[in-house]
Amino acid sequence: MYDYIIIGGGIVGLAAAYALLEEEPGAGVVVLEKESHLASHQTGRNSGVIHSGIYYRPGSLKAFLTEKGRKSLAAFCDQHGVDYTICGKIIAARDEDELLQLRKLYERGRQNGLQPRYLSLEELAEREPYVSARHALLVPETGIVDYGEVAQALAAEIRRRGGDILIGQQAEQIQEAEQSVSVTTPDQTFTGRKLINCGGLQSDKIARMAGYHTDIRIVPFRGEYYTLAPEAEHKVSWLIYPVPDPAFPFLGVHFTRMSRGGVEAGPNAVLSFEREGYEKMAVKPADAWEHLRSPGLMKLASRYWKEGAREYVRSFSRQAFTAELQQLIPSLSADELVPGESGIRAQALQEDGTLMDDFFFITGSRSLHVLNAPSPAATASLEIGKTIARKVKG
Repeated sequence: MYDYIIIGGGIVGLAAAYALLEEEPGAGVVVLEKESHLASHQTGRNSGVIHSGIYYRPGSLKAFLTEKGRKSLAAFCDQHGVDYTICGKIIAARDEDELLQLRKLYERGRQNGLQPRYLSLEELAEREPYVSARHALLVPETGIVDYGEVAQALAAEIRRRGGDILIGQQAEQIQEAEQSVSVTTPDQTFTGRKLINCGGLQSDKIARMAGYHTDIRIVPFRGEYYTLAPEAEHKVSWLIYPVPDPAFPFLGVHFTRMSRGGVEAGPNAVLSFEREGYEKMAVKPADAWEHLRSPGLMKLASRYWKEGAREYVRSFSRQAFTAELQQLIPSLSADELVPGESGIRAQALQEDGTLMDDFFFITGSRSLHVLNAPSPAATASLEIGKTIARKVKG
């Protein structure tokens, strides 16, 4: 019998296993991953940004874990030979209305322990000469890393410390007893003292499988990217972001120089009709039906239908996507964009139509369920792992 069974081989599940083995050397830990390799979904399709935490509400768990997490992540990468760069990012304001929001971000960043600073137009031109902006904020703590490599380094450490990682093991049944919990997969039944659900896009379904019904549903938002053609990559030095719309829960399309090479442009944010539907026309009838009968999603759609419609236009129109990117880099042309990969964000939604903003856990008699761990979960993963370890051991 294992001490801890972890469902989900993404970066949060691996970080939880790593933290448990650090705090309890020799513990029996197994990570069950349903795919044929680790970090298949949100982790492996992550943009690779080490987030600073400038956007997050001061005092929130997200702000706290992000500040600690980026420092823990850098230390882990240094120790295990994972390349990363703390390059900073630019948030560019196009007009005076956006300047007001930029000032709020500056104050929020200071409250979150950051050292943002305004750039003069001359400094902006020196750093990002192709950007068009009236004002700009530099957030020096932001960086880039390949989270797939971080996940592989975590997996190697888990195995070195005696933990098991098993792929192709999809949970089909969960039973909690008084002193144990069991997880049945197509191959076998695993028994342990505690269960940790880090199932990401499937986390709410796994919680229900274990007998925990809440008003929270995971809604999959697909983010679609372009990459810059090699001849256009010189137009982006590091990271360039717009000032986010405070009425919309996403950051807007931006430019990211990737740690593994190349420059990504995007993403948009469209509702996916399949939880793991990375293709534009992906539809899974059961997932689509779940959307249609969700009162929370209907309320969300009524609130943001205009913004959602614009996101769908950008999904199907390269010209519309280009026009949005040209707000930051006017010289960019549609033929300098190459279709890139897409990713799915697992966003927790309540029945009243509220998008959950902070990390969120529920505790069962023999289980802990991570029901909301959106961006910046990868940045904060090592600290989320420590939080999980404390909760499940307490």
